[in-house]
Amino acid sequence: MKKGVLEMCILAIISKEEVYTSDIIERMKEVELIVVEGTLYPMLSRLKSAGYLEYQWRESSAGPPRKYYKMTEKGNDFLRELEKSWSQLVGSVNDIVLKKSKS
Repeated sequence: MKKGVLEMCILAIISKEEVYTSDIIERMKEVELIVVEGTLYPMLSRLKSAGYLEYQWRESSAGPPRKYYKMTEKGNDFLRELEKSWSQLVGSVNDIVLKKSKS
């Protein structure tokens, strides 16, 4: 389940604008969701292979060119499905956790 949530968070970040991997890591840290490069790079590769992301290389003033990721239409559709599933899951969990017992 954690992998799916992590994918959803990463796709949500990328859906807002083109980003470099360190931008993703920084945004995740800002909300106290820690992801390391060893987890992020394979996930980005899988998401790209699935057709959800694409990237382009950009020159950097601080070193070698950088890979910037952006969403594809297929990725946007996938993110909407993940968000729908997430909402259903949160609703179900809230029904169980927050519901008062009948006794």
